[in-house]
Amino acid sequence: MSDQTQNTSDDDIVDEILELPLDSWHRAKGARMVPFAGYSMPIQYEGIIAEHRWTRENAGLFDVSHMGQLIVSGEGEDQALEAILPGDIMGLAEGKMRYSLLLNEDGGILDDLMITRTPTGFYLVVNGAVKWEDIGHLREYLPDEITLNHLDDRALLALQGPKAVDALERIVPGVRRLCFMEADSFLWGEEPLWISRSGYTGEDGFEISVPASHVEALAYALCVQPEVKPIGLGARDSLRLEAGLPLYGHDLDEEIDPISADLSFAVSKRRRMDAGFPGAVPIINAIANGPKTKRVGLLVEGKMPVREGALLFAGAEQIGRVTSGGHSPTLDRPIAMGFVTAAYAKIGTSFEAEVRGKRVPVQVTAMPFVPHHYVRKGAAK
Repeated sequence: MSDQTQNTSDDDIVDEILELPLDSWHRAKGARMVPFAGYSMPIQYEGIIAEHRWTRENAGLFDVSHMGQLIVSGEGEDQALEAILPGDIMGLAEGKMRYSLLLNEDGGILDDLMITRTPTGFYLVVNGAVKWEDIGHLREYLPDEITLNHLDDRALLALQGPKAVDALERIVPGVRRLCFMEADSFLWGEEPLWISRSGYTGEDGFEISVPASHVEALAYALCVQPEVKPIGLGARDSLRLEAGLPLYGHDLDEEIDPISADLSFAVSKRRRMDAGFPGAVPIINAIANGPKTKRVGLLVEGKMPVREGALLFAGAEQIGRVTSGGHSPTLDRPIAMGFVTAAYAKIGTSFEAEVRGKRVPVQVTAMPFVPHHYVRKGAAK
């Protein structure tokens, strides 16, 4: 992992569509490219359903280099981060990861992120669509003595699926020792890699931070493994939906608090007591009294997909809306996530979604829709 100082200021940001370090590699692989989060990104190669199923059964390689990789360092950096994030950062051991949230003063979610304690500071991965806003927010609220470096000289790959560990272990010996939500530095030849074991598909998998100048060689080395194929944004979205994982800008935004979003685990017990983070009062109140709305999983009757924006009704009463939805290749049926009035959030509750002027029956169900397969400590690796 590099500590090179970020040289790009917010004033330098333009509206042009940027290219990933692997842009020509994706095109050579036959990817269909689309604009996403300010970048030209692959949505699919051979087809979303085929890529989805390949990842569930083998290993898929995702290019997530659009995401922001940051290092926060300096004396007391963990205390400084606890003033911004609601998680137990001071208690995070070296090499351990945690899911956390950037919040506004009303408890609304500015972004969700992953944070890891490293030997040189805290490594954060933030969403690509709002990374510049996140960088600005962190710089505004972190003390002057804390350094924030944007690792814009590094690319990020995600290798996901039950056979990911077999493929990656051949190339980077030793990664098998990592468990879910752990990370460490490794060498690939002479190149430094920072590798974590988590993922956004519900499957076992790894995130690999690599110098951008060497990401094409690494992508090639991974894709010559028999278990690995490149996978696009389309399957990434259907995989994370089956896993019941929210997407910022769709299931999460500044109007949604962590408790409504079913992310109360990100507000640690100790932090609920000290309440020293943005939005603490409304969030603690929602924990104590229950939120007014809740994020739920929905099973859809029939074959018609219920997509983002569809309104939800109990009779004539509008009770919520869908924030993510589509076809589940694993279940071979439409599924969705959305927010409903808390009284309708109990598992088994039935109501209707409105799709193109028609009412479609839906039922609240437990998430994830497809079981997670993370490799936790004590499990066979």
